[in-house]
Amino acid sequence: MFGFVQRLLGNNSAREIKKMRTIIDHINSIESDYIKLSDTNLVAKTDEFKRRLAKGETLDDILPEAFAVVREASKRVLGMRHFDVQIIGGITLHRGNIAEMRTGEGKTLVGTLPVYLNALTGKGVHVVTVNDYLATRDSEWMGKLYKFLGLSVGLIVANLDYNQRKMAYSCDITYGTNNEFGFDYLRDNMVSEVAHMVQRPLNYAIVDEVDSILIDEARTPLIISGPGERSTDNYYKLAKIVPHLNAEEDYVIDEKQKTIAPTDSGIAKVEKMLGVENLYDAENIELNHLLGASLRAHTMMHRDTDYVVKDGEVVIVDEFTGRLMFGRRYSDGLHQAIEAKEGLKVERESQTLASITFQNYFRMYEKLAGMTGTAKTEEKEFNDIYGLEVYEIPPNKPLARVDMPDLIFKTKAAKYRAVVRDAVERHKKGQPLLIGTTSITQSEELSDMLKRSGVPHSVLNAKHHEQEAEIVAQAGQMGMVTIATNMAGRGTDIQLGEGVPEIGGLAILGTERHESRRIDNQLRGRAGRQGDPGSSQFFLSLEDDLMRIFGADNISGIMDKLGMEEDEPIEHSLITRSIEKAQKKVEDHNYNIRKYILEYDDVMNQQREVLYEQRRRILGNESLRETIETMIDKIVVESMDTYADEKLYPEEWDYEGLYTHLSQYFLTKEILSPEDMEEYSRQDLEEKLLDLAHSEYKERENLLGDVLMTQLEKAIMLRVVDRKWMEHLDNMDMLREGIGLRAYGQKNPLVEYKFEAYEMFQNMIESIQEETIMALYRIRAEFVESVEEPVDHLEGAQTHHDDVLEPQNID
Repeated sequence: MFGFVQRLLGNNSAREIKKMRTIIDHINSIESDYIKLSDTNLVAKTDEFKRRLAKGETLDDILPEAFAVVREASKRVLGMRHFDVQIIGGITLHRGNIAEMRTGEGKTLVGTLPVYLNALTGKGVHVVTVNDYLATRDSEWMGKLYKFLGLSVGLIVANLDYNQRKMAYSCDITYGTNNEFGFDYLRDNMVSEVAHMVQRPLNYAIVDEVDSILIDEARTPLIISGPGERSTDNYYKLAKIVPHLNAEEDYVIDEKQKTIAPTDSGIAKVEKMLGVENLYDAENIELNHLLGASLRAHTMMHRDTDYVVKDGEVVIVDEFTGRLMFGRRYSDGLHQAIEAKEGLKVERESQTLASITFQNYFRMYEKLAGMTGTAKTEEKEFNDIYGLEVYEIPPNKPLARVDMPDLIFKTKAAKYRAVVRDAVERHKKGQPLLIGTTSITQSEELSDMLKRSGVPHSVLNAKHHEQEAEIVAQAGQMGMVTIATNMAGRGTDIQLGEGVPEIGGLAILGTERHESRRIDNQLRGRAGRQGDPGSSQFFLSLEDDLMRIFGADNISGIMDKLGMEEDEPIEHSLITRSIEKAQKKVEDHNYNIRKYILEYDDVMNQQREVLYEQRRRILGNESLRETIETMIDKIVVESMDTYADEKLYPEEWDYEGLYTHLSQYFLTKEILSPEDMEEYSRQDLEEKLLDLAHSEYKERENLLGDVLMTQLEKAIMLRVVDRKWMEHLDNMDMLREGIGLRAYGQKNPLVEYKFEAYEMFQNMIESIQEETIMALYRIRAEFVESVEEPVDHLEGAQTHHDDVLEPQNID
């Protein structure tokens, strides 16, 4: 549908870019005026713009002049002048959209235009990058320009203390990684004093490598957790049992859906080995769940492809970048199952204190924009989830890279031999090569083959990533051969050495198609920057995962009919198209998973926003007395409704129950016994109880003093809110795990989840009110003393991702 509408209406991107030409003409026409300005007068423009904004002008009104100022300052400070196409990119970002710009088109410089313009409001601009190295590099490099123009620049990276973070967020422009921004948001909603919060309201963010952060990372919630209590023994037991089960007979794997399920035969064997009668009994629910995780760990998670073992820990390898994801753990017991499989210490499952997905974090910004070399294939998702349009920014110079058709071989061995032959030939003439692989194992196999063929080379994978930027920067020099997993140094330019353009530029050799076309495009995009010559070719085999799972049988039949030899490739546009069709299927499937996760997290997100807003109000209020009094009234009135229902006759009222319930709060027999209650009319009794409740509360206030009572109210309410929220998160996790089973009863799991989640949230709110009031009435002296030191909810907490894999029940 999306594609049809696009074809009907024409390319929105091209039309909008055409309109931007008028703004560019304006900027170019005033350029000479700014060239004449002294440094002092150029810098003075920043204050002038701020004054004009304060008087009512808009950012759009001052855009041409502000962009002209940045372009001139950049020439003086950085020695770089923005091209017209970079100004198009800047306007696109300022308008809250995605600028798709090819590698080498200078995205980092493009960002300076909207960053400066939006920073003039004083509300803060966040520039989000994928790692600490790029955040640090760009804040220092582009920071020179902003500081020259009188703006402050901050940097948020790992291991900063509170004061450093607070200072960085108070700057006009703040660089940092997506993880740090997200975790700081969560931490801010766990503090016990407003002053301990570090972020300001989320105003404007530009996300670099936006596809990586908003698409690839969308399935991995950010989580702050504390230590859990569940034993880890069963993981070890199952790690010993699972290798004795046989594929197909004892379990079935669906590679397309990436799911695994035990058969009746497998269940029977496991029950026997564990010594349990029925794995589906209620008391064995956890064991049943762990069996699924252990099967998955044993059969579908491969060392040095999906994860590595480093310093006694299982570290996930990012499937999109090939990087090691320190601090990230698979969810649902899978990480523990892998630890048991590898014979390592199994870490206890943790208790979630706070969590959020990147999707919901970035949708909180007042304005969001992004840039990348590859976004068009995911345009529908950017539009549906984030409301972002993708604009293809034309290159400064025409693309000269030659993208050759795929070569397809019968076996992986034949494919690798062909890659090595090609590499040897190109290396002889000195042409630099970047060979892209999809796993650490693959990169190391190829490295061994190249060594045996006498081709010197560098290997860049998750095991050897420390010199990443340096290795990638040198990859375009004469005679250089670089093997890289998908990380391929995003964000680092590959410049061609002397004499390299004359021999064809950088050659990209891909050794496997990724299930996402975007990742293949990123690899291709490493060559051909700024009109440089270059080439790309993918070498595939029928044994590759994508080919094997999605329709290699047809191609295999063609090869057999043609009587082709093992080392003889087939090259046909029809096959290339069928591979792209397979990739499109997988992309759609992955999008549906991300959408599914988001639909469930949206429910959680609404609750999170309500609770965090309440929490901020507790922190910000000088006094909670009015709120507390309303809660007291509610408890009394609801107690009367429960035990003295006005629809019933007075002789049917439960005075004993009413007394017992209210005695948890303020009532004693000396004040008002069940027998005394019978003497009052219903209205008089309610008024009497309200009066007693408030006077008892007033007595406690007189006893403790107004200042201390105010502190107590705040401290107790925060403690109760945080404890109840943690319990609620656990309950929501359990609800989510079991909700898929509702499909068997012809019910929509998502509708059921929304309904039950709402009920649970309402119950939590009521429980918070009741426990808060109960605690305030029953406060003891020892607690009063501890209030001077507010509870630090972050003490002992850990920040990490939970890597969510395919949901097991999608409807």
